[in-house]
Amino acid sequence: MSLHVAVIMDGNGRWAQRQSLPRLAGHRAGVETLRRIVEAAPPLGVATLTVYAFSADNWRRPEQEVSALMMLFGAYLRKEVRRCAKEGIRVSLIGRRDRLPANLLPLIEDMERATAGGRNLHLRLAIDYSSRDAILAAVNSCGGPVTRAVLAERLGPDVDLVIRTSGEQRLSDFLLWECAYAEMYFTSRHWPEFGACDLEEALESFRARDRRYGALGAA
Repeated sequence: MSLHVAVIMDGNGRWAQRQSLPRLAGHRAGVETLRRIVEAAPPLGVATLTVYAFSADNWRRPEQEVSALMMLFGAYLRKEVRRCAKEGIRVSLIGRRDRLPANLLPLIEDMERATAGGRNLHLRLAIDYSSRDAILAAVNSCGGPVTRAVLAERLGPDVDLVIRTSGEQRLSDFLLWECAYAEMYFTSRHWPEFGACDLEEALESFRARDRRYGALGAA
């Protein structure tokens, strides 16, 4: 079974504070965690991995932190493009692009172009992303009747499992349409602490659940 797993990567700053480190150190550690999870996902049956990297609301954070995050995104794209292409990882960005720093846009386009043929994993980076805004944009782009099928085509595949780290238990405007029947998995571990064994544990929990989609379960 090929799964679509969505991850809300939460707790970088709190992890750093516990280590008496600056918040940026937590974000750097979070990037390393993402590399580990991307590597671990395909053997565990994950075909699509959507990660919440930067929400539309995150622009309200201090300017210095936002600038540092944008620099980290750029460094990730430059460093990972060859590895992702080699390992068959398709990378695409969901979210707005018009508010991102101009120097990020060619890096995003290069990554998407270089990895377009990847078949082992589809990594979707949600950057400057708001699910409510994405739904509105999808509706407004419809030239004809708005149907479930039309919206699904514009918004992306349904999510099977949502993982949120750091103890919070909410979706925070992430993939609201796509998560209509998603299973939820919450862990108190901060994102920099999350590893392949944690992903495997989350998937084991998911596979043990009875997904009924509104119907009756087995007697």
